[in-house]
Amino acid sequence: MPRVGEPEHVTETRAAYDTVAASYEQLVRSLLTESPMDRALLGVFAEEVLAGGGGPVGDLGCGPGRLTAHLAGLGLDAFGVDLSPGMVEVARARHPQLRFAVGTLEALDLPDGGLAGALAWYSVIHTPPERQRAVFAELARVLGSGAPLLLAFQAGVDDPVHHRQGYGHEISLHGWRLDPGRVERQLADAGLAVRARVLREPDGSVHEKSRQSYLLAVRR
Repeated sequence: MPRVGEPEHVTETRAAYDTVAASYEQLVRSLLTESPMDRALLGVFAEEVLAGGGGPVGDLGCGPGRLTAHLAGLGLDAFGVDLSPGMVEVARARHPQLRFAVGTLEALDLPDGGLAGALAWYSVIHTPPERQRAVFAELARVLGSGAPLLLAFQAGVDDPVHHRQGYGHEISLHGWRLDPGRVERQLADAGLAVRARVLREPDGSVHEKSRQSYLLAVRR
């Protein structure tokens, strides 16, 4: 059900991921083992956090918690936040030793400057591009000075995609293939300086139909 004053895209995204939570977890469980580049980028991110002295790291838009657990395995004090209560329930069942909470990227229940790092792994793609400036400002707010942020998203020219089927279910879910240059400019406006950019071609699997973009930034 929509919540009073809640943007339509937030309501839609929550409902879609609540619907697919269990089947999504099963289908993506092994993807990281099949992607050495993803593991390498997450490893660089972890080293950046540890080099800065460590501290709490938010996997923001954590889904079923597979990357939260991976980061914890790399020595980080990682916890997860997701919009979908269904996803959080699955994450808690799969990884009972870790912390997970329901929350939204647009209004994180976290203190100013409290994070030593943040991961937003394909979690900004369901926010319309015209609203992403506020999301990046919120990510910057919760990061400490010098703390890294790793973003991953499908690359494009801010073109929308409407998914009507997903993970064996009928859903309605909008996503956007984001313009990396525009994202980088808005990160800079929020006080986040991009240190590394990776743009790779689709891997040929049924899961990827566009280029994939990764941006590693730090809070100034």
